[in-house]
Amino acid sequence: MVESIPISVMVNDQSHFVLVEPRRLLSDFLRHDLGLTGTHVGCEQGACGACTILFDGHPVRSCIMLAVQADGHGIQTIEGLAQVDSNGQLQLHPLQEAFWEAHGLQCGFCTPGFLMTLLPYLEENPRPTDSELREAISGNLCRCTGYQHIVDAALLAAKMMSGEE
Repeated sequence: MVESIPISVMVNDQSHFVLVEPRRLLSDFLRHDLGLTGTHVGCEQGACGACTILFDGHPVRSCIMLAVQADGHGIQTIEGLAQVDSNGQLQLHPLQEAFWEAHGLQCGFCTPGFLMTLLPYLEENPRPTDSELREAISGNLCRCTGYQHIVDAALLAAKMMSGEE
């Protein structure tokens, strides 16, 4: 029997003190232990990007990290992107709005990984070119869109996030 290890992790601005098995994947911990199913698991090898989360503000593949590695760190998942306003209404993040408006998704399976990849990128690069965006998302796979609408959505999000739109 494998003994569980206590970890303390901040996920979407909520503290969690939990016991996890040493070999528990971070993606499984988020999905099954915390119920944050927006973190999708595609290839289970870190190649597709569907499981991308922010780990201390940096995009990482949660399917190739162990939950115990998150001890003492901060994680943001897709569930932490939208915010509830003072009226109790859910307010989409500009990235989410842009993906909706520019048709940057079809089946939606890859979308959380794209959004979590793009969030820090657009914060650091508020005026990216088409080719810079394509490079930034080159580690994320989509089988539905052909990427053009994703790039269009990211360009729109950049404008929205910088207050130009």
